[in-house]
Amino acid sequence: MTEKSTIYQIDKLVEYQENSVVSKELVKKETGTITVFAFDKGEGLSEHAAPYDAMIQIIDGKLELTLNKKLYTLEKGDMIIMPANAPHALYAAERFKMILSMIKSE
Repeated sequence: MTEKSTIYQIDKLVEYQENSVVSKELVKKETGTITVFAFDKGEGLSEHAAPYDAMIQIIDGKLELTLNKKLYTLEKGDMIIMPANAPHALYAAERFKMILSMIKSE
C-alpha cells in the first residue's frame, strides 16, 4: 500500500514491463480498493465481472474496453464507471496505464 499524506506522480507508480500487466494496490479497505495498472501493448484481461461498481481512469495511453458487449476506446484523461456485475474485458492495442477504483458497498 502507498503511504498516506505523501504526494505521488500517479503515472510513475507503476512502470511498463514487456509482455506484462503490472499492478500496485494503493488503498485496500473493506469498503473498496484503488489500484494502478500498466498494460503492455497486446496484453489484456479476458471477460469477467465484479460484484461492485468500479471506475477506470486512464492516466497514459489508450484502452479498448468491452463493457456489456459494447466497445469503448478510452485515452489519457478519460474515465468510465462500470456497473456492478457488468461483463467487461480490457485490451491494450497500445500500452496504457489506468487507475481502478472499486467501491465495495451496496
